[in-house]
Amino acid sequence: MGKPANTLNPAFNSEVVAVPGGEHLNSCFSCGACSGICPVSQAIPAFDPRKIIHMIRMGMKDRLLNSDFLWYCSGCQSCVFVCPQDVRFAQIMGALANLALTEGYVSEQDLVDKGKAAQVDRDLCVACLTCVRVCPWSIPKIDKQGVAVIDVAACRACGICVEECPAQAIRLNESEDARLIAACGS
Repeated sequence: MGKPANTLNPAFNSEVVAVPGGEHLNSCFSCGACSGICPVSQAIPAFDPRKIIHMIRMGMKDRLLNSDFLWYCSGCQSCVFVCPQDVRFAQIMGALANLALTEGYVSEQDLVDKGKAAQVDRDLCVACLTCVRVCPWSIPKIDKQGVAVIDVAACRACGICVEECPAQAIRLNESEDARLIAACGS
């Protein structure tokens, strides 16, 4: 997995702006409101939204798209509500994750392994439709073979389908950020 992380790409900012979710990036004037409110940065100090935006602007594409930082954002939207420029940092993180996936910095299996997407055990699934009904984002679907499938790229890793599946056919690995946050509490 991954590509060399020591090169700069001056066009990276433009690439991010062109991806859905990244269109408000250039409105940021680095006030730090996002970093101040971010619950993840409180638990994992190395995760700093303002620094991530700076990395984008500096063209640190390989370093950022190879980084686990992409998968730490919880998508809680706290940053969106405090931003005076409507930058929508949580959506920028989604755009970065999309770039990392489409450009081969991370695979769908890597996302499952990192605990950032749920996966269905096809041998255990009974196609009861529980996952389809309970997912707030309508991500699980039933395929032509009558088995639930989860679009890994779209999955929010919330764990609702995992908890509700009566056949225990869906798994979600514990994510590294969850382990880091748990370690901060002990």
